[in-house]
Amino acid sequence: MSDFTTWDIVRNLLLAARWTVLLSLVSFIGGSIVGALLLFIRTAKGRLGPAFVKAYVEVFQGTPLLMQLFLAFFGLGLFGIDVPAWLAAGLALILWSAAFLTEIWRGCVESVARGQWEASSSLGMGYVQQMRHVILPQALRVAIPPTVGFSVQVVKGTALTSIIGFVELSKAGTVVTNATFEPFKVYGLVALIYFCLCWPLSKSSQILERKLNVAHRNH
Repeated sequence: MSDFTTWDIVRNLLLAARWTVLLSLVSFIGGSIVGALLLFIRTAKGRLGPAFVKAYVEVFQGTPLLMQLFLAFFGLGLFGIDVPAWLAAGLALILWSAAFLTEIWRGCVESVARGQWEASSSLGMGYVQQMRHVILPQALRVAIPPTVGFSVQVVKGTALTSIIGFVELSKAGTVVTNATFEPFKVYGLVALIYFCLCWPLSKSSQILERKLNVAHRNH
């Protein structure tokens, strides 16, 4: 057993936590971009595009994130493509996040009164103009709290990437535990760091929801 002080354990976990934060940011931002594109396709007229996005969402919401990570990491390997763990983790989390954000935002867009679509259409606006100038500004107010709340799921989802070898906070906790044989202390600190990352996001979501609801009632 190596001689680790408590500070050594904390320092190593904090160093690993930066990769958790970075992977969370990449996944959330990437998922937001892909999710926004899918939202436009999902809410547009036509059958093929919305049907494709609906099937995409159902596949990614209907299968465990763990399986998606395995497929991203090992699937491409079947075709002779060597995928690093960080790339597979980022790709799987971006696609997974996009599926959930698309559905969250679709619900927010559909919460806008139908008359807003009809009124903007009567002014001669096209679909993109309707979304940009009329629908999205109203849907954004509804979308902010659940979007911030979902970011907590992204942070916690990064813990699963340790299963394919990506060294983030959970994986570092396992490595440090194997070196110190102090699982209670190490995993207790890991849980504390996750809490410090997630709690501000959860609290922000609650505050935003309360403030935006008050603002909405005052209009």
